[in-house]
Amino acid sequence: MMQSFPTEFNPASFSFSIRMNSFSFPLKHLLHCLLLGSVYFTMSSSFGDEKHDNPVSDPFIWLENVTGKRPLDWVRKQNAKSEKQLTDSSAFEKLEQRLLGILDSKERIPMISKIGRYFYNFWRDADNPKGIWRRTSMEQYRRNNPAWETVLDLDALAKRDNENWVWHGVRVLKPEDRFCLVSLSRGGADADVVREFDLETKSFVAGGFSLPEAKSWVSWKTKNTLLVATDFGPESLTTSGYPRTVREWDRGTNLENASILYEGLPEDMSVVGWHDPTPGYERSFVTRQMTFWTDELFLQRNGHLIKIQKPDDANAVVHRDWLLLELRSDWTRGTTTYKAGSLLAANLERFLALGDSTTLDVLYEPTERTSLVAFSTTRNNILLKTLDNVRSRIFILHYHDGTWHKEPLPGIPDVATASISAVDGLESDDYFLTTATPLSPTILSFGTLSDNRRHPLPEKLKQSPSFFKSDGLTVQQYETTSQDGTRIPYFQIGPKHLPHDGSTPTLLYGYGGFEIPLLPSYNSLTGAAWLEQGNVYVVANIRGGGEFGPKWHQAALKNKRPRAYEDFIAVAEDLIRRKVTSQEHLGVKGGSNGGLLVGNMYTMRPDLFGAVVCQVPLLDMQRFHKLLAGASWIGEYGNPDIPEEWQFIKRFSPYHNFLKTRSYPPILITTSTRDDRVHPGHARKMAALLESADKNVLYYENIEGGHGGAANNQQRAFMDAMAWSFLETQLK
Repeated sequence: MMQSFPTEFNPASFSFSIRMNSFSFPLKHLLHCLLLGSVYFTMSSSFGDEKHDNPVSDPFIWLENVTGKRPLDWVRKQNAKSEKQLTDSSAFEKLEQRLLGILDSKERIPMISKIGRYFYNFWRDADNPKGIWRRTSMEQYRRNNPAWETVLDLDALAKRDNENWVWHGVRVLKPEDRFCLVSLSRGGADADVVREFDLETKSFVAGGFSLPEAKSWVSWKTKNTLLVATDFGPESLTTSGYPRTVREWDRGTNLENASILYEGLPEDMSVVGWHDPTPGYERSFVTRQMTFWTDELFLQRNGHLIKIQKPDDANAVVHRDWLLLELRSDWTRGTTTYKAGSLLAANLERFLALGDSTTLDVLYEPTERTSLVAFSTTRNNILLKTLDNVRSRIFILHYHDGTWHKEPLPGIPDVATASISAVDGLESDDYFLTTATPLSPTILSFGTLSDNRRHPLPEKLKQSPSFFKSDGLTVQQYETTSQDGTRIPYFQIGPKHLPHDGSTPTLLYGYGGFEIPLLPSYNSLTGAAWLEQGNVYVVANIRGGGEFGPKWHQAALKNKRPRAYEDFIAVAEDLIRRKVTSQEHLGVKGGSNGGLLVGNMYTMRPDLFGAVVCQVPLLDMQRFHKLLAGASWIGEYGNPDIPEEWQFIKRFSPYHNFLKTRSYPPILITTSTRDDRVHPGHARKMAALLESADKNVLYYENIEGGHGGAANNQQRAFMDAMAWSFLETQLK
């Protein structure tokens, strides 16, 4: 699934990367990354035909054959039509070059991660379209123009291998910090290849660990042993298309001979394993993920797997002596009930030995309008990222003299997004802090947490330049009431002095799924293409997201999914009621689950909108679970094969709710042939259906790009320029 991806680092995007080279991780963070397309391991089905249960009832099911000649001929025809209408002008070319200039700007913040004594950055620009992986020292990084040392040139590698490699990140062997596993994708698909790399020689290891293209999870256990979850052939994948075995693979042996550490069930979502290399706390874990929202955690000890007795829907992290549990539902132990959304802590060894009689410390408890978004760990502290009425707050937790202490991190702007992460959680209490507002570019700071809990203000390292003119713009937070009386907040970014006569072109953006919150952030492309023109941009915090914790998400789960759409409609109607805009000037945009959202706006309330941009969407909800990774989302949407569940699912299946006799606003549908997460058949079939009914539809499919829609900056600029040109034309 997907949100719009940020131009520079955007702490609201949740597209952070998980480097499984250190300690255990919250499952929720892994799931978010799987949805958003930036995780350092990938899982997806291969391309090709899917199983068709009833092709007679679906006249466009042939478009599900991703690489078939007939479907690709159809795609090329649609692309040519869209390009002719949207790109054949000097205005489009000017906008595309403006956006590409922002994406390629050398003034962007080069975000870094620490490996050993160096700080590493992956960088794309006009000279390096596929990108370079490079490193520098902190002393150099503090300078305006750091001296970088190239570690791996992806453009040169792609040319040598005759492959369109797209960077998928690395996993480093800790604490040695010399060898790593580099993941590379062909054309931006989720599936990737994995190769062992030597950071000292800056070269791939001859005869080293190597995995063929697959949906793989790999973690170092020792220098000579990996924990591997991948496609081992027949019956090694779940019905969701993810690995269902974790194996230990020793150097110098054949991958197919790797010994099985754990095997899940075919109906599970996935199984993964990883190793915690913290000195003095070395241990391995396995997670059996039964559904998107439930899992079991096992600790490997003395050749056996010990199940950690936690609620199935609780995220668990082990950090040094501590077991940390993030609850997704209320949990009653004895006479105490812990609230959903709370973060709890227990001594791990006591928890394993004493079970239900172990004392649990409450580290965080939500209120009606506050929630825990994420947490990570430094050597001696826990870093909490929280929301207070959809405004970022950062707290530091420290255990001292038998008690947990919590202090706010000062210096966070009020209407801002903020993100904090450990620089190296194994070795230090250093952290990186990023802050931004919709009108103030990202600032990257570096800090160290002190033992006396009087933490000094962090050092400002870098600040992104302003990529669009923000003079005369303002950010305001509003609330409206949904159909069932629930208060729905939203952020409005636009001119300070609106005419309030309904004439302002306005774009409403939303997601509303998978417990992912949308925060007001600095988006250079939106600013340059939309806000500078005097238009309004609105971010809706609808149910299904994570703005107010798991209960906010669960309020729009499965048969309650229409609540998310009612919320979005309420925001749209409030914008019209307040005369910010009017129907003919109001557009909507969303991608992935957000594509399903705006697809439903198109079919449910076509009278409310003047234009729709629908990106890498789910649209056929009768077959979503049969296409690529779709089965893994049954926990979110329900199972269409169960008749009583299909009865509520079909209410939010745009492909089935389209009526030929009804009037609809213009719509632009985009996807990627290489999207091996949300099947491009969703977008193709919907476009074909609308075209067959002579509706105003444009369709564009990028041949590369994966679920993010673009494999490089040039493709990203082109596709974004198409979307903004479409909206500008339709909503003026």
